[in-house]
Amino acid sequence: MNFPDLSGRVAVVTGGARGLGYSLASALARQSVSVALLDLLPEVHESATRLAAETGVATTAATVDVTDPESVNAAFVAVADTLGIADILITAAGITVWGDAAEVDRAEWSRVIDVNLNGTFFSTQAFARPLIAEGRTGSALLISSMSGRVVNVPQNQASYNSSKAAVDQLAKSLAVEWAPAIRVNAIAPGYFLSDMTRQFTEANPELAAEWISRIPAGRMGEPGDLDGLASLLISSASSYVTGQSFVIDGGYTAI
Repeated sequence: MNFPDLSGRVAVVTGGARGLGYSLASALARQSVSVALLDLLPEVHESATRLAAETGVATTAATVDVTDPESVNAAFVAVADTLGIADILITAAGITVWGDAAEVDRAEWSRVIDVNLNGTFFSTQAFARPLIAEGRTGSALLISSMSGRVVNVPQNQASYNSSKAAVDQLAKSLAVEWAPAIRVNAIAPGYFLSDMTRQFTEANPELAAEWISRIPAGRMGEPGDLDGLASLLISSASSYVTGQSFVIDGGYTAI
């Protein structure tokens, strides 16, 4: 079967300045989807310019704090004014903090939950409102993690694990509430060579070696390893799929 045409659609990608977010945005742009990149990093504007130059599609960008619903809502209004109402959402904004649970302070714990869970919810909420108001359909893809299902070792990251488990449940809850108009699914990556993981692996090569030793595929994931499933879940080829979370981890959680 031919893969469904995504051209003419409009996507918002949070955490789109770099890493997995930018890679997923690029995959959509290569399928002629207009793309808006949202990120707290000011470099998001340069990323959008580069994406437009590489793919020839219309792009825009906004510096956004996903933990601030007013900031998020304003960004979605600006995207609609520039590209049209978004009918695709990918929530890739997220952070990780390592530390012993007995010692983590409230601010550090709250920051991870605020970005990973609350930021995902505020973004999905802002995405859904205009679609619901106009009786339109759309597809949201929340970036979760295998850490929402297993406790990876040896690092201690209770806040991250908890936030990603909540993202999986959020995808289910919103999928049921907004069906059949808006499909909501999640992708749960394992160890990927993203900007977030590189900050740990480059400083601790022995840690990267330990991670890889536990992955049956024998390597960490590359950002492009997410593209195929993401495109499928966004497209009409998966029109009967909603409320699901799909692990892409090279077999890590199968052990």
